[in-house]
Amino acid sequence: MRVTMNNARVTVPAARNEPVLTYAPGSPEKAALKAQLGLFDRSSLQIPLVIGGRDVTTGDLGTCIVPHDHRRQLGTYHCGSTDTVHQAIAAAAAARPGWSAMPWESRAAIFLKAAELLAGRYRQVLNAATMLNQSKTAFQAEIDAACELIDFWRFNVSYLPEIYAQQPRSAPGMWNVVEYRALEGFVFAVTPFNFTSIAGNLPTAPALMGNTVVWKPASTSVFSAYWLMKLLEDAGLPPGVINLVPGGGAQIGDPAMAHPDLAGVHFTGSTPVFQRMWRSVGANIAGYKNYPRIVGETGGKGFVFAHPSADADELAAMLIRGAFEYQGQKCSAASRTYIPASLWPDLRDRLVAEVEAISYGDVADFTNFMGAVIDQAAFTKLSAAIGEARAAPNAEIVCGGVCDDTTGYFISPTIIQAHDPHYVTMETELFGPVLTVYVYQDQDYAETLTLCDRTSPYALTGAIFARDRNAIIQASSTLQHAAGNFYINDKPTGAVVGQQPFGGSRASGTNDKAGTAQNLLRWVSPRTTKETFAPSREYRDPHMREP
Repeated sequence: MRVTMNNARVTVPAARNEPVLTYAPGSPEKAALKAQLGLFDRSSLQIPLVIGGRDVTTGDLGTCIVPHDHRRQLGTYHCGSTDTVHQAIAAAAAARPGWSAMPWESRAAIFLKAAELLAGRYRQVLNAATMLNQSKTAFQAEIDAACELIDFWRFNVSYLPEIYAQQPRSAPGMWNVVEYRALEGFVFAVTPFNFTSIAGNLPTAPALMGNTVVWKPASTSVFSAYWLMKLLEDAGLPPGVINLVPGGGAQIGDPAMAHPDLAGVHFTGSTPVFQRMWRSVGANIAGYKNYPRIVGETGGKGFVFAHPSADADELAAMLIRGAFEYQGQKCSAASRTYIPASLWPDLRDRLVAEVEAISYGDVADFTNFMGAVIDQAAFTKLSAAIGEARAAPNAEIVCGGVCDDTTGYFISPTIIQAHDPHYVTMETELFGPVLTVYVYQDQDYAETLTLCDRTSPYALTGAIFARDRNAIIQASSTLQHAAGNFYINDKPTGAVVGQQPFGGSRASGTNDKAGTAQNLLRWVSPRTTKETFAPSREYRDPHMREP
């Protein structure tokens, strides 16, 4: 039974975006971050599963490595199995009644506390963990592991009273009420390596709405996921609400997806994996207690389209940032670009000069702009694509193309010019620091916009650069369904919670916009209650009476 002493109409704190720290020379945050990096360098962690608030070990160990120095280990982690997945589901089921019945204000308070902890003493813990485990620079870690996740927790809480206030009209003599119940079962959260903020949001957004969760983090980011779990425990999250179960995709995913109590899937990752999960739901549909909610943000082939009126200096800077920040390992990254012939000669010279000067290496060296790609598999895929482009008759390497995994998984920032608009790197997601350029004739602007729309199966992010307003209008119209996040004279990355709701469609996902009320609504099941105050005592209809 729900018991509460709070009869106030609660107003939650106004959400605000967390300020981004600069890590300038001599700043206290830079000193604190370097100190935390040093602490992690001098320690090695053995990471358990966390099920029902207890540490669980299996003896089947994986390794947390440093991508830019793959001989270094941050620690090891215990991998889950079918048995531990079932334990986690049972723990989620045991925690669900108390958690879903908890007053929403109390659930909200836990995540607001988590935001404050992350803004304070956990900030450099998560930043340093992300830098080392995922090879992010200090700035990329700051905007991700700190600021964006703080924003997710604050803004998600701010949407709760708005959601609960959505109530139907009541006719005279009755009262209609809609309550927003947690889903019946558990939510399976599957999170990617590239954003610690997403790893923090995907399990906590359903939990905020009263659900309990089984969380499988990417195997290449278990170290930062574990510190997120410790933060949530410090914030007062009850045992069993979120259960951390790292391990292989099939080891964890197959038993979770086949379980009859699966109520929802919250996923960010590759398109092929999401499609396999969707097929699994279809194959198991008759065995579920309810139809599972499926929410996914998957791949992308972010485009930058330049009109002849574009400012070449702005275009060059935004192409470099959009394509090469965090080694291009963002689903939103600028991966293909369409450049008019009139701009290309000067733009090419500018890009080559700037890109060849980009420094990359150990992210603990704060002078580097880039780190390493995440693992050997990514390195091998990218190296093969660059090698094929070097040998292809319809493509050429404009700059970069250096691949070296001697110390870390390093791919230099690379630009390919494709002479065929359907060359493979114009269509296929590579997820690395590779930008492909297609040069079109100025007079073919309209036709090339249509080509851009039809080239890739993805529809996540895209940008138009132009000073001609009619050209912007034309691009926005033609590319209406080509991107869920569309940018005008800006790079196609860097969406901010509460400002640019993020997500795409087509092969890029369900476009449920993480960090919005729209996303939170996917994790509730409304129940309508009608109360009639003075029911009729007559069953006969008026038309049945004769004069």
